[in-house]
Amino acid sequence: MGLFVTKSVQVDFPDSITLMSTVKVFGFIPLQIFIFGLVVILAMVFLRLTKSGRQLYAVGNDPLAAERAGIQTRPLITSTYVISGFFAALGGFISITQIGRVSAGFGSGDEFDAIAAAVLGGASLMGGVGSVFPGTVLGTVMIQMIQAGLVYTAVDIYLHPIVMSLIIFFAVLLDSVRTGQLKKMERRTIMKITS
Repeated sequence: MGLFVTKSVQVDFPDSITLMSTVKVFGFIPLQIFIFGLVVILAMVFLRLTKSGRQLYAVGNDPLAAERAGIQTRPLITSTYVISGFFAALGGFISITQIGRVSAGFGSGDEFDAIAAAVLGGASLMGGVGSVFPGTVLGTVMIQMIQAGLVYTAVDIYLHPIVMSLIIFFAVLLDSVRTGQLKKMERRTIMKITS
């Protein structure tokens, strides 16, 4: 899609777009930080305090059980993808305000960072577990620190995705071990209760 839209040529944006990166909310909060904080608060409220948010955790944990409990899983999953796409576009726009131009490869590899931040923050790739704050926020800070460290130590830029992949691998490995241990504990508890 990026190749089709840009025709493999860099697209420059006008100053009215790039100047947005210098805007300060209340005179001292950078617009990007303000939007980030607002999105975190909205996501926390949605996931913790709304029926749809709790249903989303249930679907992530066990879609079949959620459907049997009366949750309409298909519209919930579809709306989740739509919301996710909207926030991905918002993040892309914020990046454009800072860079001022895009090319066909703009944003490639960012999916590794997003997955790594969520998994480092405690989200399970198996679904049903995770939090926005402190989980994903701390995961995001950790990923930014790792990336800054890679740049500071002059690690080859082509190795950055490999480092992110290794982080995801080890985080998923730890998550699967933790999940396995929790299931064993549940089985032992059930066996004690039934015996």
